[in-house]
Amino acid sequence: MTTLLTRSLRLVPGLWLAVACASGTGGGAGGGLTSSGQTIANAPRASIASAPKSDWIQMFNGKDLSDWDIKFAKHQLGDNYNNTFRVEDGLLKVRYDKWTTFNGEFGHIFYKKPFNYYLVAAEYRFNGVQVPGAGPALAWALRNNGIMIDGQSAQSMGLDQDFPISLEVQLLGGLGKGPRPTANLCTPGTNVHFGDSLITRHCINSTSKTYDGDQWVRVEALALGDSIIKHIANGDTVLVYRKPEMGGGSANNTNPGVLVPGKPITGGSISLQAETAEIDFRKVEILNLEGCMDPKSSSYRAYFIKHDPAACK
Repeated sequence: MTTLLTRSLRLVPGLWLAVACASGTGGGAGGGLTSSGQTIANAPRASIASAPKSDWIQMFNGKDLSDWDIKFAKHQLGDNYNNTFRVEDGLLKVRYDKWTTFNGEFGHIFYKKPFNYYLVAAEYRFNGVQVPGAGPALAWALRNNGIMIDGQSAQSMGLDQDFPISLEVQLLGGLGKGPRPTANLCTPGTNVHFGDSLITRHCINSTSKTYDGDQWVRVEALALGDSIIKHIANGDTVLVYRKPEMGGGSANNTNPGVLVPGKPITGGSISLQAETAEIDFRKVEILNLEGCMDPKSSSYRAYFIKHDPAACK
């Protein structure tokens, strides 16, 4: 894990600088403010790659879905329609063996807690099975899933809403027919900036390689509030953008007042999809980059980027 992350951070020019700037540091040392407004004493700032494995939060516990909320379009919150999301053999699975047809009931499983500054990772594989009766109209969804980051809450979803307002780190499997990259970006109810340019196109391909068959792939997303976001596939940084905001389409039937065009997105929920393709997840984990940056506190971590005074003990 550390080797892959270190490699991905070094591959993109400016990422070390971006992380340093986000933490209020320009090099190996920096300061912050306490809850009373006083300056925290300077202390060495470590790279994210230095975080111990024990600091990663295992979002999927390998046993059950107790830490997650489920929402399917056309169904009430908490209805795991047709037992689509399930845990078997220590894997979080999306299965369509109890479905007979599909009528737009896209599903999402939301982690219980939102995050603002973080590195989230999922290790997945596709099995090539799609919901019965998918047909040509859903050919785009074959071997297709996504990690939805910086999203709205499950509780704020409309009853018939198809996709949460979020940034989708799109997971694609190869079809044996040429290039089909993974860790792409799709933008239900959102837009992003590339440099200073606002991009309103719904999906943008990454530069990742194609992963055919049922091989395991690790995809990560580094999100630093409303500044920079990076997609990483098997250790390679494959897409970089910044300044996400609400707007655009592809999040239909939202509740009134939830989608506010132009509103900056600084964080939010993390969810996984049920988008007609069966998939396994063996690991879903997150490293919170927001915490106590006071070196005098036992909660201090040198890799934190955003100071949270309430986290100091």
